Formats: sequence, C-alpha cells, structure tokens
Amino acid sequence: MSRDALLVLSDGTTFEGEAVGHVPESGAATGEVVFNTALSGYQEILTDPSYAGQMITFTYPHIGNYGVNPDDVESRRPFCAGVLLRDLARRPSNWRATESLDEFLRRHQVPGIAGIDTRRLTRHLREAGALPGAFGTDESVVRAAASAAATTDGRDLVAGVTTEQPYSAGDPDAMFHVVAYDFGIKATILRHLARVGCFVEVVPSSTPAADVLARGPDGVFLSNGPGDPAAVAGAADTVAGLLGEVPVFGICLGHQILGLAAGGRTYKLPFGHHGANHPVKDTTTGKVEITSQNHGFAVDPASVTSLGWEATHLNLNDGTCEGLRHREWPVFSVQYHPEASPGPHDANYLFRRFTELMTRKGG
Repeated sequence: MSRDALLVLSDGTTFEGEAVGHVPESGAATGEVVFNTALSGYQEILTDPSYAGQMITFTYPHIGNYGVNPDDVESRRPFCAGVLLRDLARRPSNWRATESLDEFLRRHQVPGIAGIDTRRLTRHLREAGALPGAFGTDESVVRAAASAAATTDGRDLVAGVTTEQPYSAGDPDAMFHVVAYDFGIKATILRHLARVGCFVEVVPSSTPAADVLARGPDGVFLSNGPGDPAAVAGAADTVAGLLGEVPVFGICLGHQILGLAAGGRTYKLPFGHHGANHPVKDTTTGKVEITSQNHGFAVDPASVTSLGWEATHLNLNDGTCEGLRHREWPVFSVQYHPEASPGPHDANYLFRRFTELMTRKGG
C-alpha cells in the first residue's frame, strides 16, 4: 500500500509524494538535499560514499527501471541519508537485475520518497543552494526535523565511511605498489588502479604519513569522500607529510585535501557538482573532457598558486578549479572522477599518468 509522504526543506518549501524504501524509526529522514543530473548509473551513485549526510535528488524522472545487481555497487553499503525520486520503477527489466531498487533500499535501510516534482525541486536548489531538509509520513515530525536538519558544513563525514582496517586489491606482484587513503573510496577506482599495474593497499583515513611511507609505496592515492574537507581531522597535515617524499594522485575530496595541505583554502559551492556530463578544460593542453563529478566544495586556486602550485583544469560551467599540480614534486590532483562510474571515460588516462610519475620517480 502507498503511504503519503512529505518533503520539507529548511526554508519551509514543501513537496508531496509517496514513501518508498525504508521507513526510519525516528519518523523522518534528514540530510542536505542535492541533485544529480546523470541519466543512468543510479546504483553506483547511491553506493558512492561521497553522499554521506546528503539526500540525493535524481533529476532523471525514471529511476529503478533496470533494477539492481551485486556487480555495480561501489562500497559496502549506501551511505546517503535518503533518495528523492519522480517515478520509481516497480518492475525492473534487465537480465543482470537480482532485485528491485525498492527492495535494495529496504535491505540497506535507505529512506526514499517518490512522486515528487523533482524538476521544481532542482530549480529551487539551483536558486537557493543546497538546503537541509527532511521527509516522512508524519507532517509535524517532518517539519520539526527539517528545522533541525544539518548541512555538510564543518562536519567530518569521512570518519563514518572510511575502512576500519587496511585491506588490499590487485595483484601483489604488480609493477607498482600504491597506498590509497580511504576517505570514501569507490570499488571502480581500485579496479582502474589494478588495471594499470598497481597493487593497492587501502588504509584508514587517520593513518599517519610515517606509517604510509614505512610501507615503501611507489605512490600514494588520495580518494574521493564526503563532506567538508577542512573538517576531516588531521587529513591536511598528514598529506603535507607526504609531499616531496612520494608521487601523489588525488581525486575529488583528495584533491581538496591536497589543496589544504598545500597551504590553500577551500569553500562551499552553492549547489555543488553532481552529474556525469560536466565539461572540464585541461589548461595545459587545451583539451576538453566530459567528466563525472560529485562534490560540494572546491579549492580556491589563488590561495595556492604562489606556493609552487598551479591550477591545471577549469570547469567550463562555472570557472571553478578542477585540477592542481606542483611545479617540482610528482604530485597532481583533479576535482572530478576519472574512474567514471557512472559517466564518460574521457579522463581514465589519468591513472596512466599516475603510473608514469611513479616510473620516473623510480628511475
């Protein structure tokens, strides 16, 4: 049976819909409401740990039509706070599907609301910025929860998604030995690193730089992750201890933490970049890539360019910094997701660029 539900944003804006997925014990799901413009790949999006603390609005109207399968998950479980949909497919149709999206949400206790006007919601978020909100079936409970809902500003959300114990991926006899900081790493990233000849040791986000260097890696990878980079306890200082010692490649939150480690500053974007079609220009070559992105904060390039760093990539939608590199050290980063899961594969050459840096450093 359908259950009427209500979404309320912190500014009082309301949207009517139907409860789907898990029903939270508190009576209301809360989080920062953002929107993702990808047309497919909802399972990879839902299992991206970078969405911790956020509720995902899918702008594409039909979600769940090809179901869910165990091969397309990006982490051990979804970390998002909720899902906002226009139309949830009740009967998926795909030979790979093992369950429906609604069953998947229930199994992982992810609350959802369907039937809302996601077009109106997206337009509102583009004007007002990402807003905290709440949804549920009891209006009084939802309105109270919406007024108390938190944004991602100033919150260390990495602590809730990082691995508790180190683990490894790839062939131990591979050409390169890489240590990857898990700020919210995705499974496809590890597959890409393994594909270009890396054996990867994944370590918790709190691992000291000295412990990483003691493992004797050829390179260090800084992963994606959720929330405010400036709030991730000790991360910038840890990364600063790696600079100049070993080749470093960072993406997304790893890029932002690298910017902080370089002595720069980060700031929050109005509604972030969440989608699979963001044009980015490589200012060193003039080439334009269509990229997959998921982040709410950015690095101020002016805060690092006088410190031996230079901006290498530019977002053609809003002019924000999409990449950094050091003029002397073998260190670079990009704001977007070169593993592109989901999204276009224009940028997967960056994993090869990382191995080239490690090769030159080793030589």
